[in-house]
Amino acid sequence: MLKFPDDTQVRLNGLEDVFAEVYGEGMKPTDKTAEEIIRRLEEKKNYIPDSERVRREYTYVLLREYRRYLDDRSGKMR
Repeated sequence: MLKFPDDTQVRLNGLEDVFAEVYGEGMKPTDKTAEEIIRRLEEKKNYIPDSERVRREYTYVLLREYRRYLDDRSGKMR
């Protein structure tokens, strides 16, 4: 479940799987990685609007969550 700054929540099918895939490929939390995560989520039939503004919001939230995922894997405390 992604939570946006305005408290909107969105459930995405396969998000954990996609995070595991990009983590396994050694991808760092960058805008390019966020674009790849979005592409893979769309392949899993998740709808993500084409609006540039919305995609920027998704990029921000996905990178935040991917960083948390990486921290969890490395044992870092938030």
